[in-house]
Amino acid sequence: MSFYLVLIAAVVIGLALLFDFTNGFHDASSVVATVIACGAIEPKKAIFFAGTFTFIGALIGGSAVIYTVQKIILIEPGHALLVTLLTGLIGATIWNFATWKVGMPSSSTHALIGSLVGATIMSAGIGSVQWGITAAMGGDPHVTGVLKVLIALLISPPIGFGLAFTLQKGITFSLRNSTRRANKWIRRSQWGTVALLAYSQGANDTQKHMGIIMLALLSAGIVSTWDVPLSVRVVTGAIMLMGYMGGGWTIMKTLGQKIYPLEPIHSLNSQLSSATAVLASTVLGGPISTTQVVGSSVLGVGAGDRVRMVSWRIGEEMLISWFITIPATIGVAALLYPIIEYFI
Repeated sequence: MSFYLVLIAAVVIGLALLFDFTNGFHDASSVVATVIACGAIEPKKAIFFAGTFTFIGALIGGSAVIYTVQKIILIEPGHALLVTLLTGLIGATIWNFATWKVGMPSSSTHALIGSLVGATIMSAGIGSVQWGITAAMGGDPHVTGVLKVLIALLISPPIGFGLAFTLQKGITFSLRNSTRRANKWIRRSQWGTVALLAYSQGANDTQKHMGIIMLALLSAGIVSTWDVPLSVRVVTGAIMLMGYMGGGWTIMKTLGQKIYPLEPIHSLNSQLSSATAVLASTVLGGPISTTQVVGSSVLGVGAGDRVRMVSWRIGEEMLISWFITIPATIGVAALLYPIIEYFI
């Protein structure tokens, strides 16, 4: 075991946890945005409650997403892989802070995948990225690599939108003769939907960071197996929970107030559709963005209720950010790699 590699691995793990924290106030803030905006749950209670279930998701949410992320980089564990991981994390963290600063609900997953791809190309060439395209063209039914990530990221927003639209239409129709007292039941129900969405988000998002941490530990020779120790799950879950407490209010305002004037019924439908999309993707091993799915579901409930009241301009900005994040972070990582490699 090389002390030098252990030192670099420690830096990589530290940055992975920092990114985990930024993910907490960037993506995880979307979990509670709608329930806070509609007044269903008080902000502090919502954040603590959701954070608790995100932590639980990190502990028992499985490992399918971890393996998807790890298989993207075709570099043997060692110094080169550590430099690649370090560059990818720095690039993604810079992007997260920049978009958080302006309140743009960008995707942390997009940022991380784009940065890792850019760093891998600079480190070992384009052939060292598991694109998954050749296997798919060859008839392999098991989609892998970057292709699997892109499919999950591209189909999850339409699924979130479609489910939210359908739920809004269906539940509104079923409650057409009810009184305002129905809001009391709807508000209480959101404790359950927040718990489900937070659990799903914790299971999906923290696994990306666990995958990088395990690659770093393997590269330094600290562990010899891909199995994720409980200690890694506890730490990543705890850091994500701290991210909930640390920020995200600007993005919460964008999702909860600027897209559509939310009432309890809108929040409930958004939560249910988002949780379904995120949980399904997690089971299938697809790393997706919770912010992306929640943003799409808010657009969906608005379109299903009063389409003219939807701020489609915000939707357009979100769409642009989703499509530019991966190429932008590939470029950021490509620029950073020679500098980091020189010093490490």
